[in-house]
Amino acid sequence: MTKEEMIIEACKAESSRDPIEIFNNVVEKCGVSIHGPEHHVLDGACVLTAFYNAGGSVDLNAALETLLQRGLKMPGAACGHWGVCGAVMSVGAALSVIENTGPLTADDSWGSHMRYTSDALGKLAEVGGPRCCKRNAFLAIKAAIPYIRERFGIELTDRSIECDYSPLNKQCIGERCPFRKG
Repeated sequence: MTKEEMIIEACKAESSRDPIEIFNNVVEKCGVSIHGPEHHVLDGACVLTAFYNAGGSVDLNAALETLLQRGLKMPGAACGHWGVCGAVMSVGAALSVIENTGPLTADDSWGSHMRYTSDALGKLAEVGGPRCCKRNAFLAIKAAIPYIRERFGIELTDRSIECDYSPLNKQCIGERCPFRKG
């Protein structure tokens, strides 16, 4: 079983409506690396799982499988090489799975999801780099919480975050990180 498949299975076992709690639990259970393309599955999967657990209308198993296939197509290091972060792409993919949005969708979901990704990428840009997949995941997930509330009327748990991952990250930006402890 690949790490990404392990992430999907771990998410299926979660019952929380707190996507950050789900994220931290799955990172621990699956041994997710500090950086890496497994976040292209993990981050959106945590949002999908919390959405479902909070009463969102989605077939969780099918949604997670679709997200897995989409996430596996996202290249690593997209943040630096393509100018778009995989964490945001993953959560954007989760939103498109929820609403069954595709490239030819004519309803407002197509533009709405673009608005989410634009706003989330703006938050990442404000903080700056270099990469930190955990920081970017937190920013992308936190940006999804009010979006989901406004778009779907679903309340996901939102809480403050203090990062426990900085000692593992040789590129940690320290005091510039909004999730730095202390």
